[in-house]
Amino acid sequence: MSLPLSDYEKRKQISVRGLAGVENVSDLKKNFNRHLHFTLVKDRNVATPRDYYFALAHTVRDHLVGRWIRTQQYYYEKDPKVSARGRVGEGRPEKGYGGMEGSGSLDSWVTFPGLPLLSLCCEQGLERAHAASEATGPFCGWDCTGLEWVGECPILTCPSFLQFFEGKELRLKQEYFTVAATLQDIIRRFKSSKFGSRDPVRTSFDAFPDKVAIQLNDTHPSLAIPELMRVLVDIEKLDWDKAWDITVRTCAYTNHTVLPEALERWPVHLLETLLPRHLEIIYEINQRFLDKVNAMFPGDFDRLRRMSLVEESGIKRINMAHLCIVGSHAINGVARIHSDIIKKSVFKDFYELEPQKFQNKTNGITPRRWLVLCNPGLAEVIAERIGDEYISDLDHLKKLLAYVDDEGFIRDVAKIKQENKLKFAAYLEKEYKVKINPNSLFDVQVKRIHEYKRQLLNCLHVITLYNRIKKDPNQHFVPRTVMIGGKAAPGYHIAKMIIKLVTAIGDVINNDPIIGDRLKMIFLENYRVSLAEKVIPAADLSEQISTAGTEASGTGNMKFMLNGALTIGTMDGANVEMAEEAGEENLFIFGMRVEDVEEMDRKGYCAKDYYDRIPELRQVIDQLSSGFFSPKQPQLFKDIVNMLMNNDRFKVFADYEAYIKCQENVSALYKNTKEWTKKVIKNIATSGKFSSDRTIAQYAREIWGVEPTHHKIPAPDDPRE
Repeated sequence: MSLPLSDYEKRKQISVRGLAGVENVSDLKKNFNRHLHFTLVKDRNVATPRDYYFALAHTVRDHLVGRWIRTQQYYYEKDPKVSARGRVGEGRPEKGYGGMEGSGSLDSWVTFPGLPLLSLCCEQGLERAHAASEATGPFCGWDCTGLEWVGECPILTCPSFLQFFEGKELRLKQEYFTVAATLQDIIRRFKSSKFGSRDPVRTSFDAFPDKVAIQLNDTHPSLAIPELMRVLVDIEKLDWDKAWDITVRTCAYTNHTVLPEALERWPVHLLETLLPRHLEIIYEINQRFLDKVNAMFPGDFDRLRRMSLVEESGIKRINMAHLCIVGSHAINGVARIHSDIIKKSVFKDFYELEPQKFQNKTNGITPRRWLVLCNPGLAEVIAERIGDEYISDLDHLKKLLAYVDDEGFIRDVAKIKQENKLKFAAYLEKEYKVKINPNSLFDVQVKRIHEYKRQLLNCLHVITLYNRIKKDPNQHFVPRTVMIGGKAAPGYHIAKMIIKLVTAIGDVINNDPIIGDRLKMIFLENYRVSLAEKVIPAADLSEQISTAGTEASGTGNMKFMLNGALTIGTMDGANVEMAEEAGEENLFIFGMRVEDVEEMDRKGYCAKDYYDRIPELRQVIDQLSSGFFSPKQPQLFKDIVNMLMNNDRFKVFADYEAYIKCQENVSALYKNTKEWTKKVIKNIATSGKFSSDRTIAQYAREIWGVEPTHHKIPAPDDPRE
């Protein structure tokens, strides 16, 4: 009788070596037809483009699963640290989740095979799910003993399935759903891992923080903290102090905003109804934390109120950002100036309590998508000069500084930019039915529509240019095409009115025969990744004009920089570090600095002072008030005017003069193609810092306690050790 096989021997029998690679086009066609017929049950007579797409997707997947299985085997045998991202990458932006920053992080993640990732994914949008690894998570119910959640309504979750709900209550369910699925899968993986354990199933959680890192990307996954405590205390029967030590050492928090209204605060009554046990855990966390604060700052009751997880004024709420800070061993901002602001103001009390927790991790972008994929012409001319090592190590771009004065390289870079502009002009004419001058300066502001991002300042500049041309049509004018794109939150009235204003200005300017092709304004509808990949390589000027101290970092600014657009911007977010890298003289920096904004807040900001003092500004506001851009609805933009004049937290008028002057400098330089292109090359050459490869490596070393490696996992058809 043979001896039973060990787990290792059993796994070796599940071979992936039999999966052949694509040998020729004929094999690819056969597999494509096989999936069309047998997977999708279609033939060429009835198949739609979508069917063809999924047949091809399944064909490609056939040749990837071997590597996927080999990777899982590697993780199982090497038992590396698992990092669970609390945010989904760019997969289906039209569904309303994910984000470009998330996709860049994931791209960089896979350049380090030693950094395994646990994330949520879906196969075909939201309509399919595989229940290969199900987990349950309870809603509602009540607590009887302090350690048991009874009467709950269980939900069946699957770690690879996303679900969407509507409304605040259902949003909370969504957040808990994803957290519960992810955490239970993490714990399942941890328990089943044999590395360093002689037991069939791990029973000790001592090594949990050494093997698992949970990065809370903003406050949306903050329920991971009480959920992990619930599992450890209620299910695994750990004592509170032990469970809390494990939770804090496992979790870390990335803050993405300095705007207080953007930080999640859940009403207590909602948590009491849906997640009563979690609310009890949060109350216990809060009590123990406030005891600690009181011990360090005895009698400082105002500090206790400010730092409490429970906000008592008005509707009683739980401050989820405070929960993230208290329950994490590391807190970081996403640009140096942003990290300084959260230490000095937003989370000042927490920094004074535990300064060692706070650090900075400046955002980055992936050069694979945002240069090689979307701008192959520029990628090629760069590779011709310095080789292609920059694709995986963006710091190699510094070698381009040797070519700043090279006539041939200047000519090549300018040529690629013009080719990209011609392509985008053709795209606009086809999709938007707008004909633009491809020799005009392409002035682009694409980002979320929000007051603090100050698309309104851009609008005021465009109207000012329009008025100047109308006043003196014979003056020399540098042609300019201004493009604004982005989406507004569903309930954000002013943001939606900003979009309406952009389109209204465009309707007037684009149809004025006196203006001609000297000035155009276009709103780029349905701004998304695929559109960004077209407009960013074509842009000459990148608008990064938020009020100083309000933008956490931004990543669009980095994408434009890498693709050869010059930046006009305030000293805010990552603009500060971009100016340090490229030299402030190679950007168009204007306006108030953070300290100027703070001083103005102390003294008071009066928009009417600027309105009375600056004739061109007064003319623009009067045009908006009188209905010049909305003759059929003269009062259409009264809410925008009222906000700008009476309730503008982001001080648009205060930077108007400096912005207009800086834009004049932009036009003057643009007339000198050679000097403009030299600055472009300097920007590209110094953009290496802003690679997401660097960002992820810093997270790994400085937060997760993992040393990234470039160890190559063997291919599926290579012999295993």
